[in-house]
Amino acid sequence: MKFTFSFIDKRQGSVKDDILSGLTVALALVPEAVAFAFVAGISPIIGLYGAFMMGLVTAIIGGRPGMISGATGALAVVMVNLVSEGNAMGAPGDMMGIQYLFATIILAGLFQMTAGFLKLGKFIRMVPQSVMMGFVNGLAIVIFTSQLGMFKIGGDFLSGSPLFIMLGLVALTMGIMYFLPMFSKKIPAALVGIVVVSLIVILGGIETETVRSFVVSKGGTGIKASLPTFNVPMIPFNLETIKFILPYSLILATIGLTESLMTLTLVDELTETRGSGNRECVAQGIANITNGFFGGMGGCAMIGQSIINIKSGGRGRLSGIVAAVALLMFILFASSYIEMIPIAALVGVMFMVVIGTFAWSTFKIINKIPLADVIVIVLVTALTVIFDLAVAVSAGVVVSALVFAWENAVKIRVSSVMDDQGVKHYIVHGPLFFAATTSFINSFDVKNDPKEVVISFEESRIMDQSAIEAINKLAEKYQLIGTNVHLRYLSSDCVKLIKKAEKICDVNVLKDPDYHVAINNYRKKVEELKTV
Repeated sequence: MKFTFSFIDKRQGSVKDDILSGLTVALALVPEAVAFAFVAGISPIIGLYGAFMMGLVTAIIGGRPGMISGATGALAVVMVNLVSEGNAMGAPGDMMGIQYLFATIILAGLFQMTAGFLKLGKFIRMVPQSVMMGFVNGLAIVIFTSQLGMFKIGGDFLSGSPLFIMLGLVALTMGIMYFLPMFSKKIPAALVGIVVVSLIVILGGIETETVRSFVVSKGGTGIKASLPTFNVPMIPFNLETIKFILPYSLILATIGLTESLMTLTLVDELTETRGSGNRECVAQGIANITNGFFGGMGGCAMIGQSIINIKSGGRGRLSGIVAAVALLMFILFASSYIEMIPIAALVGVMFMVVIGTFAWSTFKIINKIPLADVIVIVLVTALTVIFDLAVAVSAGVVVSALVFAWENAVKIRVSSVMDDQGVKHYIVHGPLFFAATTSFINSFDVKNDPKEVVISFEESRIMDQSAIEAINKLAEKYQLIGTNVHLRYLSSDCVKLIKKAEKICDVNVLKDPDYHVAINNYRKKVEELKTV
């Protein structure tokens, strides 16, 4: 019997799969939400509330069933300065930073909803595959390095027996997740791994880091709390407040949408289905507004938890709803049990997420793709690790666009032929845009050309204003020496933008039979040269 291992199962989900995968995701959300809350400098309960509300709202109305949203590190690092500066704006002990955080999240949500209503989510299509590959590789590295912090106690890495116990439990969890799907896929392997390792630790009395000890080590007292309540942020509503929170809200909205739409695209590829980017933008906005009024830290889509959900069989909206509701139940009623789960089990699950997230095909295609794409992959990977997703994706898209522009710029060429009447015909080939205008102008022998010149754009396309200006400049050069210029096959909108078109150019947007005679003569001469 031959076993094969595939991290992502593309089978259709079921109610049972959605429920079990939702429970698995809920367990994995706890340490992540707590850790990101401490990064932002706020209470872990605020992080857990944020994960619950983000997950519930986006699961119900989001554009990608099966995708999980919650409190994320990408937003938490931005919130650090926001909270600290907000605290400084209030009286000592007032903790105004949290109130400013809630107001900022509400404004960021409004920006995200606006982006969805304006249908800006479609621009995610402009992200090249090389950027996408660099994104998932960088994110896999970020997830991996974030889990290394779980091997610390009091800021120092574990050593001796505690380290070996931790590594053994992590390896056991990963082993269960690897081998169990070979025998049965009826129960999520991640959930089985967490339960089995938890029972071994609890029944065996093994001393190791648990969810509770992790929370306490971060300065918390536990994850037990009551239901979130509605509150309007207690901040002064004036121009100074707007100036303070506006930049932060724009940054949070941009990073949140970038990570959410990139995650949506990745889940689309993994499941071979298609979500709605614009709908997801609106859902992310509504979820963040809800967080702002109900005391959550806000967030966006979480690639790690989304992959756990997909890997565990979650495909429908029910999986996200179960994850969010289960997380709330943990907070309200089962905190004492959840706090007993060993951190090693959750780390093992996340390590398997890293393995499934990283695009291992990168190493297979690295010597088969253009050098520019290799550079973009490495660049985006590095920037994702060093800075954040928004910076990495933006830089990757810009570099890819510049490479594309350059490659198309060098494709512009201009051929010429002289007809029997002494008229010189130039035929432009390739797109004419800003990067190609210099080569375009240098292709004409203005001083030595005859008094009649025809320039054909039948094999070309005028792409932007720079191309129009280049045509204007060329026509004016011919005008200065008294040469008549005839522009052929320009679109009507281009004709309108040609300066003094009716005076210096004979613009023809229709088919010109005389021109075809010249073209045929030109092609005949080319064929004759080939046979010589």
